[in-house]
Amino acid sequence: MKNYRIINLELTMPAVRDIPNRIAREIREARRHQIRVMKLIHGYGSTGKGGKLRLAVRRELTRAQDARQITCFIPGEQFSIFDANTQRALQACAELRRDPDLERHNNGVTFILF
Repeated sequence: MKNYRIINLELTMPAVRDIPNRIAREIREARRHQIRVMKLIHGYGSTGKGGKLRLAVRRELTRAQDARQITCFIPGEQFSIFDANTQRALQACAELRRDPDLERHNNGVTFILF
């Protein structure tokens, strides 16, 4: 059984107003399929200064974490073997060790641990 899923939000470029529903749907699907870790590719903004999509995704994940719908989320820039949440994710999903963003400090991705 695959317990790691990648969702590329950049492909469909959802509107910021659609992010809460999209994140909620992805969380439900991940739980239904017993996914342990999900990687969201959202980009970091074409100017390199932020990106509304990235901010909306992380705001919604903060809400989901506070509501205990997810265990935690790991911003790509913190996705390092030295980060405690990354270590938890690596224990939950061995496939994650092969992810090309490990140690890249990529702020265009976010990982979710269920």
